[in-house]
Amino acid sequence: MSGAGVTTLITKREGSVLIVNFQDVSLIDETRIESVGEELLELTTCGVNEKIALNFQSVGFMSSAMISKVIDFGNACKKEKIKLRLCSINDNVRKVFDLMHLEKVFEIDADEETAMGKLANRGWFG
Repeated sequence: MSGAGVTTLITKREGSVLIVNFQDVSLIDETRIESVGEELLELTTCGVNEKIALNFQSVGFMSSAMISKVIDFGNACKKEKIKLRLCSINDNVRKVFDLMHLEKVFEIDADEETAMGKLANRGWFG
């Protein structure tokens, strides 16, 4: 199981949006990936998060197992009707996302500011 009490994500709230950052530069350790996956899923079950920006700024490399956890998180967000945007994905990780055609699965923005703007938009098209 995961290391109980080990925090793998850094979260902050800006208005109605929860911004989630990873602590790890490299997400390849199986135990750490399990912890990250569990923490991500917890964000979908607490009932207070309607909009989440998942920021990959600090992540330089992630294994396919971690990508699987991100996909699971995306599916959980969909199920709970949470609006999710991914942002600040570096070129290295972006190549893997592109190879797996994840741009068809996720709303991906160049940076956190863009993601926040799109999530905060409550107008006709928001």
